[in-house]
Amino acid sequence: MSRSWERKVSKNMSQLNKQRKKQGLTSYQGTAVSDNNDVFKGRKYVLPLVLVALGGLYALLGSATSEASGGSNNTLNLIGVGLYILLAVMIFFRKPYLKVERASVSTMKFNRERRLAASDIEKIKIATGSVVIQGKGKAGNWVFSRMMNLYDTKAMGDRMEEFAKAHHIPVEHD
Repeated sequence: MSRSWERKVSKNMSQLNKQRKKQGLTSYQGTAVSDNNDVFKGRKYVLPLVLVALGGLYALLGSATSEASGGSNNTLNLIGVGLYILLAVMIFFRKPYLKVERASVSTMKFNRERRLAASDIEKIKIATGSVVIQGKGKAGNWVFSRMMNLYDTKAMGDRMEEFAKAHHIPVEHD
């Protein structure tokens, strides 16, 4: 099924279940579209730490230069430091993820959701601390590591093995 058709089916299924719930009937299970979706979430912490460190560095430099120039107005410096810290907080709370669906995988890259169909995956490499999805052609590699983004790579590797087996994708273990 195409994604738009799957969305229509799930929307109609939820409306039907709401109506059945109001009538006191049991909900209709049917073929739920999102049953096979698994989402593995991580946490970005490296870039926020770097941004907070840069903000602290700029705060120190700004206070040192304002004292040297006779205590001039350093409002713009404080605004810049505050924006660095705000950006760090925004990046920290926005969790990276890998969503494994029935026939594709998707993740957030460069502020857009990128989707890779099973036919576009060349191979999957599973190591102790990382999972690499190697795309065909210009698709490039998607690297999900425990060290950089705190993913549960063991569970992610197990699910990607199931996905690879279902779609006949070669899997390498390191």
